[in-house]
Amino acid sequence: MAAYSPSAPLKPMQFQRRSLGPKDVAIQVHYCGVCHSDIHTARGDWGQIQYPQIVGHELAGEVVAVGSSVSRFRVGSRVGVGTMVNSCRHCSECEAGRENYCLNGNTQTYGSKDRDGSITQGGYSTFVVVDEDFVINIPDVIDLAEAGPLLCAGITVYSPLRHWSVSSGKKVAIIGLGGLGHMAVKFAKVMGAEVTVFTTSPEKIDDAKRFGATNVVVNKDGADFSGFKHAFDFALDTVPY
Repeated sequence: MAAYSPSAPLKPMQFQRRSLGPKDVAIQVHYCGVCHSDIHTARGDWGQIQYPQIVGHELAGEVVAVGSSVSRFRVGSRVGVGTMVNSCRHCSECEAGRENYCLNGNTQTYGSKDRDGSITQGGYSTFVVVDEDFVINIPDVIDLAEAGPLLCAGITVYSPLRHWSVSSGKKVAIIGLGGLGHMAVKFAKVMGAEVTVFTTSPEKIDDAKRFGATNVVVNKDGADFSGFKHAFDFALDTVPY
């Protein structure tokens, strides 16, 4: 399903993926999450794009073919693909394992120039062909239908929690309980932190506690924050305002 213009609904598109290279895996896409980045891209909100464009970068599916040099996957492997599918591999950031910061610009799952010169097309499709180094194993305990959003929304909040060493005994504030915030609460709780959620929505109190929050503060006019001065080791803001 491709965007053909900034304003028209998505429409079917038939196209040919690149041939399977030695290090490539072909993946049948079973599910793809809908990230707001997909909407922004399709609408041209972040600059002019080349239409038609297939978006989607929270892919979950099954390997159906592997290249001759693939070592990490086999046919039938349950896998995911996130926001990027390649990088230059030789700059200082790539060599340090930080391909997302590739100094020459990483290759995004959609809207980037691929190694064959074509424009990458995303996960709102039946199949993708991706270098095995940018494919992720999905454990059997995770439903493929639930795995996709972990590959963008999930890593977006997991990364800072891990970077700032959130762990047992830490007190963490999560601001906002939406698509990102609810995952942050779950991760921080599993990491052993005591979690406080700040939200403007009273109806989210029960959900916040069900996800693992110890405290929930409803941020409305007149809210009393006096008890939270110097109360947290780390605060993660997921509110886009």
